[in-house]
Amino acid sequence: MSILAMIQPGSVPTQYAVGWFTLALINAGLAQGKGRSGLAWWVLSLFLGPLATFLLVVLDPVKPPLPPGVSEASGGRAVGV
Repeated sequence: MSILAMIQPGSVPTQYAVGWFTLALINAGLAQGKGRSGLAWWVLSLFLGPLATFLLVVLDPVKPPLPPGVSEASGGRAVGV
């Protein structure tokens, strides 16, 4: 019996796989919204599922790098200008 013959639309394993894949797509969008790699989190979500969602929710967003000549100590203003 081939694998395609075992996959029946509406079966529990198929619904489970579709839900897991959909969660991975949602996690990719959530990751991109927090400044992280959507592709990397999509792949990670395929393995971790809901645990990856939890990690994305509790992790802080990634701060963009400051341009040259700007320090955090100066409150984001250019230094020496």
